[in-house]
Amino acid sequence: MPTNLYGPGDNFDPVNSHVLPALIRKTAEAKAAGKHEIVVWGTGTPRRELLYSEDLAEACAFLLNLDEPTYATLISETDPPLINIGTGEDVTIRELTEIVFRVVGFDGTLTFDHTKPDGTPRKLMDVTRLHTLGWHHTTSLEQGIRQIWELAKSKFTA
Repeated sequence: MPTNLYGPGDNFDPVNSHVLPALIRKTAEAKAAGKHEIVVWGTGTPRRELLYSEDLAEACAFLLNLDEPTYATLISETDPPLINIGTGEDVTIRELTEIVFRVVGFDGTLTFDHTKPDGTPRKLMDVTRLHTLGWHHTTSLEQGIRQIWELAKSKFTA
């Protein structure tokens, strides 16, 4: 079960993208238009866990290559063989936006529209089982955002 994903080929559609690509798009467009403020819905306090898609692929390969005795420990009569795949770390929407500002090079003001909803207060997975097996993500949030920005920035800059 993966957490929120982002990475190459992400959806930057202004209507139906997820939080991170939406923030990247909004920030890139504001920078290109010479704007000095970005308004984000809610309070900025909800927390989100995000995983780089290539780390998900590596986790899946890791799990598929477990030896039989180790795999057998994941199966029980009472619990499904469900493994959460994530970082086990989360950031606030404010912190996420500040990282996007840094990566995109936007030095404007961040304002939160408190009349808009926050959504779920926190989305963080327990990845203890996966970490116990020996797998940990390798792409930091800022590093992953930098990588997708490098791939996507031509869409937003002339």
